[in-house]
Amino acid sequence: MADTQVFIEQTKALVDKLKSTCAQYGLGNDGNEYKIIVQIFLYKFLNDKFAYEVKQVDDRLKNAENWEQEVNKYSDEQYRELLFKINPSSAQLKREHYISYLFSRQTQPEFATLLDDTLRDIAISNNDIFAVKTGKGEKIQLFETISNYISDVSERDNFARAIINPLINFSFEKMFNQKFDFFATIFEYLIQDYNKDGGGKYAEYFTPHSVAEIMAKVLVGDKDVRNVKCYDPSAGSGSLLMSLAHAIGEDKCTIYSQDISQKSSTMLRLNLILNNLVHSIANIIQGNTLTNPEHKDGNNLKKFDYIVSNPPFKLDFSEYRADLDTQADKKERFFAGIPKIPNKDKDKMAIYLCFLQHIMYSLADNGKAAVVVPTGFITAQSGIEKKIRERLIDREMLRGVVSMPSNIFATTGTNVSVLFIDKENKGGQVLLMDASKLGTKVKDGKNQKTVLSVDEENKIIETFNKQEVVDDFSILVSYEDIKNKNYSLSAGQYFDVKIEYVDITAEEFEAKMNEYKSNLKEYFKQSHELEDEIQKQLELLKYE
Repeated sequence: MADTQVFIEQTKALVDKLKSTCAQYGLGNDGNEYKIIVQIFLYKFLNDKFAYEVKQVDDRLKNAENWEQEVNKYSDEQYRELLFKINPSSAQLKREHYISYLFSRQTQPEFATLLDDTLRDIAISNNDIFAVKTGKGEKIQLFETISNYISDVSERDNFARAIINPLINFSFEKMFNQKFDFFATIFEYLIQDYNKDGGGKYAEYFTPHSVAEIMAKVLVGDKDVRNVKCYDPSAGSGSLLMSLAHAIGEDKCTIYSQDISQKSSTMLRLNLILNNLVHSIANIIQGNTLTNPEHKDGNNLKKFDYIVSNPPFKLDFSEYRADLDTQADKKERFFAGIPKIPNKDKDKMAIYLCFLQHIMYSLADNGKAAVVVPTGFITAQSGIEKKIRERLIDREMLRGVVSMPSNIFATTGTNVSVLFIDKENKGGQVLLMDASKLGTKVKDGKNQKTVLSVDEENKIIETFNKQEVVDDFSILVSYEDIKNKNYSLSAGQYFDVKIEYVDITAEEFEAKMNEYKSNLKEYFKQSHELEDEIQKQLELLKYE
């Protein structure tokens, strides 16, 4: 554990150095900075993963004092055989793609061009493995040129050298046997400055790790799950999908996702590569899920075993609302309706209601889902919200609801709850949980957020999975109970009201009543005095 923590700190130091280099060349807080940081970090990661993989299949390289010098002795045919043996999810690198090769040529003129050409060639050579598709079938390559982001052409070579130098004396190799927690920490640190929605489309770039863990571990529990399809229709950077995949096992599931943002798709691809889920990159789609859901079986939308989502809550989608209203599958996919366009504040359109309906429509017959919603959804007395809750209850497909602490997301003051949908919970009971009092409030920049401890996370997960009833925390109710409460999913409405009785004597009762009467007389006296004073002030104002 100590070694892992040291390595985490070293990795963070590398990220800091890359960001510092960008700042020195005028790219600090530039809109393109994240493209450089992510690509250079990924270039380093793929180099080290390649080194790790070739050493697994070739003892000659594993035992060599310098594996790169040793592999340079291989004939072209021997090198092709080596590439054939390594894990198919690893990048296929040529010897001139190695960081050491670039490092040894720093003094050459036009070094920036050499770096750009190297990244471009790696992307082209590995397009089938790492390209992300758009809704129109175009492929977004893994790398693009980066030196052109330096506007001063005379500084590009220096920038390329400065961005490559920190990579040479550092290696990820010994960490490739680590699991999700290590890479989740690194990914969060890497994108922390870039995980904001900078333009107003529907990417939620990062869900708190605690919420992602709760959603995944409640969905999967202790079941041995195999060969399942997992989906997020508004994936952002993919933190929910990563937690779900690791709860199931990376080799036991296939990830599917869609998001309209190119930025979030880039980050999701990085997340999949870091977390041993390269086999699912082909299923990342950049496009509008609501108007053009791309994952299909024939002409029908694909059905998924597990769905996780933290959809945007409010967003102006008036530009394509009419398209949703006229789609052929609208009657079933958007069974409860589509939010109308308000006269003012179009950016407050409740788009999450469309995503929630799409999720319900996309579940397989035995499917399960965990979806973050505004807590107001669980008690709304009318409208689309009420119709969705009615279907969840009438069709007996709800496993439970967890109302989370306020400010669990630092970037929004909206209170949130997590719906756990389960199409196999026919005739079962529903667990409603009020976890709003858990957590510790901490400052996060200018915002305040609530952080759950590991023990608190485990309390939520274990109470839910064991279906435990805990006073003022969780309760089991039937579908009929929920119907009788006007389909409310708020745990507090089902808790028993406790009245404490205290035995007192007649004399003690008389004394209490006399005390109350005395207090009331004093309050009435103070009230009359205040009224008289206000009246005097009003009279004075008349003559001023």
